[in-house]
Amino acid sequence: MGMMLKTFVHKRRDVTEEELVEYNSFCQLLPGASSTQTLTLIGYKRGGVSLAVLTLLIWLAPACILMGAFSFLLTNNKQDLTSSLFKYIQPVAIGFLFYASIRMFSISIKNFITLIIMISAMCITYLLFKTPWVFPLLIVAGGIATNFSSKRIPEKEVVKPKQIRWTNIWLFVLIFIVAGVLSETARKQQWPNRKAYNLFENFYRFGSFVFGGGDVLLPMMLDQYVARPNAPKVILKNPNALRIEKDELLTGYGIVRAIPGPVFSVGSFVGGMALKDAGKKMQLLGCIIGSVALFLPSALLVLFFFPVWQYLKKFIVVFRALEGINAVVVGFMWAATLYLLNSINLSSLNFYSISSLLIIIATFLVLRFTKIPAPAIVIAGILLGWIF
Repeated sequence: MGMMLKTFVHKRRDVTEEELVEYNSFCQLLPGASSTQTLTLIGYKRGGVSLAVLTLLIWLAPACILMGAFSFLLTNNKQDLTSSLFKYIQPVAIGFLFYASIRMFSISIKNFITLIIMISAMCITYLLFKTPWVFPLLIVAGGIATNFSSKRIPEKEVVKPKQIRWTNIWLFVLIFIVAGVLSETARKQQWPNRKAYNLFENFYRFGSFVFGGGDVLLPMMLDQYVARPNAPKVILKNPNALRIEKDELLTGYGIVRAIPGPVFSVGSFVGGMALKDAGKKMQLLGCIIGSVALFLPSALLVLFFFPVWQYLKKFIVVFRALEGINAVVVGFMWAATLYLLNSINLSSLNFYSISSLLIIIATFLVLRFTKIPAPAIVIAGILLGWIF
């Protein structure tokens, strides 16, 4: 959000701050990668579906290529790079989030009820940060809360019914069904390269049901590729099930935190690791499947629901709900900031914790008071990790 504010609002003026808040709030309602969906909507606003797709591909390419390359690297070398070169990337990220939280607070929190909603959402989210359903439930609760009063936002004119195009949602459902049927058929009939079909179904399912961002992917993948393949029933029924070593999966999650781009790009890494035993070509195919299948539901859902959302938000009930939804999203951002600060362990006064706090403050000040581009700040964080 900090980078989006800096680039698309203040520098390029592709969208306004209010539009960016609305896009982010809307994407929080959907399963999938929220940051990716928000950027897709910025492209959609400027150039329709074609520019939205191009924006999506450009946004995904660097992170997915890097994570796919790491899967090949880790096949022969399991060293964790995050312990040295990338150790200061997290404080830089917290600085970005802190900057965005301050900006969003000034835009969305304008009265007592939105302040209470924001604080409540922040506390609940912080306590239940890794519970996937806390995000959509709080979004809905925030929208309901601001509908109890009609004083702030009076009634509007009646909106005429509008025809809705259902193409994308039907395509989403069709792919889901076909992927499931092909995966199960390939397993039962032992098709050549059956694991590729299984992998596509797994990742498309993950992308369709993950609420709450990339952190929710980890337990799902641990269950799918670590715990389930070693269960006695699965060993008898499906001895060739896709499996990944636990340390490999956790190493990939450490690496994805150290590179720019969406956390969902870990799909490229996991896809490559899942098919690494079938040869380099299949491993490359796994990287591609992991990238495409995981992000495809996000794109289909956001491009279907956003035109519908543009129509629905004209109704006074939805219009009032936006006030509460925006406040909840600000609460999410503050909760994430606190959650990440806690992971640095600032209560322990050592060189890393003190330097991390200074980097967080410096990142915020640079974003707030200078025109230094965001990538330069990230590179500076990497250089600090290399030097110290």
